[in-house]
Amino acid sequence: MSATLLGLPDPVREPDFYRGVAAKRALAWVVDATITFGLCLLVLPLTAFTALFWWPVLWMIVGFLYRWATLSSGSATWGMRVMAITIRGPDGARLDPVTAFLHTLGYTVSVALVPLQILSAALMVGLGRGQGLTDLVLGTAAINRPA
Repeated sequence: MSATLLGLPDPVREPDFYRGVAAKRALAWVVDATITFGLCLLVLPLTAFTALFWWPVLWMIVGFLYRWATLSSGSATWGMRVMAITIRGPDGARLDPVTAFLHTLGYTVSVALVPLQILSAALMVGLGRGQGLTDLVLGTAAINRPA
């Protein structure tokens, strides 16, 4: 596997970049959800435990900030790093903070609206680059981390 300098790797010529990425994304999501839960538990006492009454809102806020911060700093959440995948922009480069914000916003909207999440998951499984709905809109893709 070699890193592509101009654009995302071609899934036909360089399939190793995309092999197993959909399953790795699912496992990364489990890791990220566990981390988000832990962060919410840490924040809970700071709200005098009133966040128990608005837990879904706390989850969305903490999850958004966690995802944006990790995608901005390393183009992958901690779950993605554990699974050895990274999200790359249309030019093949790591995500900048603005694109990371837009990716996180798209992900958050998709998660909040179940039909969009189902469509996104189906796209990840069905497309050659394993792109979800947000990836298609932004031109990003998750790939196996280049060696």
